[in-house]
Order: sequence, then structure tokens, then C-alpha cells
Amino acid sequence: MNTTDFRPRVVLICHENDDIDCKGLAVWLACSFSLAGIVLLRDKPNDSFKKIRREYKRVGFFRLIDVLLFRLFYHLRYSRSDRAWTKKTLKSLQTRYPANIDTVETITVSDPNDEQVRRFMARLKPDLTIARCKYILKPAIFNIARSGTFVMHPGICPEYRNAHGCFWALARRDLKRVGMTLLKVDSGIDTGPVYLHSSYSFDETRESHIVIQYRVVLENLQHITAVLYDIVNATAMPIRKPCHFSRAWGQPWLTAYLYWKLSARGVLA
Repeated sequence: MNTTDFRPRVVLICHENDDIDCKGLAVWLACSFSLAGIVLLRDKPNDSFKKIRREYKRVGFFRLIDVLLFRLFYHLRYSRSDRAWTKKTLKSLQTRYPANIDTVETITVSDPNDEQVRRFMARLKPDLTIARCKYILKPAIFNIARSGTFVMHPGICPEYRNAHGCFWALARRDLKRVGMTLLKVDSGIDTGPVYLHSSYSFDETRESHIVIQYRVVLENLQHITAVLYDIVNATAMPIRKPCHFSRAWGQPWLTAYLYWKLSARGVLA
């Protein structure tokens, strides 16, 4: 179907401190669909502590130190260059998709499952919801859109569910599964029906895992657009492929990063 004949109404849920999502993907949605509203998520003062405590329960004390050391290393090694990449990429997206999103209805909350969000989305009556957030959405939210809520997950599902799927595929040298998954949200953690797997020619020796996990999405926006239209038109079928394993991954480790980069450079067999 020609996308100029019908433009599905879309609501975007994203974090307000993520410019690629709330400004870059927003203009893509505004040009490719009808962006009806944006739900901006604002971090609470104690969110960082909660994330650390959750990771401690997942991996234990010594591995948590591994996680924290990686965050320090990333800040020292990649944060400046990745900010420059973000600025350049955002400008490119805004040139490619010249939409004015200043007039799009927006709500700012700290919890996407808030009743205020439910009322906001129900009033907008979206055909699709695009969730770019680090929260498990409740059915009262993800069932509002007529065709459902979808995530562009940076990782190949069902093998690499939850956080940082691209990083873990790289660290495990599972290079054929460095990519993104377009899937429909259900009550699990990235367990819903899969409609698309995509990747790009990444440079694992030079690009950070953050750049890679953004680019697996950004390099495939045209394909994602086509599949989302098929979903709205009820002509898309979920992908059914053999599942070799499935795991909900966590935060990157410094030891895993070093193994990845050394392997990528041929230092380790």
C-alpha cells in the first residue's frame, strides 16, 4: 500500500535524555506516519541506584564490580566520541526527515505505566505504539494501540533478549546475530511475535556497542516502515525461525568487552 494513501497514527514512548529517540526517531515517525503523541520518560533521582541494585541481584557483587568498571571505562574511552556521533547522526536524521515535531502532543512522566499515560494514549487512539524505553509495559498500556505496541530491540530475539543484545552477541563472537528485532510487546521480556530481523555492515574494531545498537535500527528505517505498514494493514506474518537458545541478558562487563575487542583485532583465537 502506498504510504501516502493512509498514515497510521503512532505514539512514541522514549526517554527524554535520548536525543536519537525523542528527536531523531520522532522526525522519522512524523514523516513516515502520523505522529499523534510522544510520551517522554524522565528519570527519577534514585533510578540509578535501583538499576545497580537490580544488577547486583542478577550477577552478584564481583560481577557488579565488572559492570561498574565497564561504565567507567566507557565514559573515559567512548563518551565524547559517541556524543559527537549522536550530534552528527541527529542532524542527518532531521535533514532526511524534515518534520516539525514541536506541535506534537507530548506528556512527560517518570513511569510509562502511569494512569496519566493510559488516558493520554487512549484519547489519541493510535494505530501503533513504538516503545523505546527500558521499562516492562503493562497490558493496560501496550494493548491501547489498535495494532499493538512494537519495539525495535537492539539484539536478535529470542536469543538476545533484554538489555544490550548487540554487545553480548559481539562478546560471544556470535556475529551473525548482531542486529535488531522488530517485535510486538507482550507480557514477557522481549518474548512477543517477531516481524523483522535486520543488521548492517558494522565495524566492531572502531564502533562502540552504543553506536552499533543504534545503527542496527537507523540503517533499516525504510524496511521497518514497510513492515509496520503491513502490520497495520494486517498483511504481515510473524517470522518463525529455529531458536538456538534464549536468554535475558544484562549490563556489559569490562572483561567481556576486553575479550570482544581483543578477539575482533585477532589477538585472541
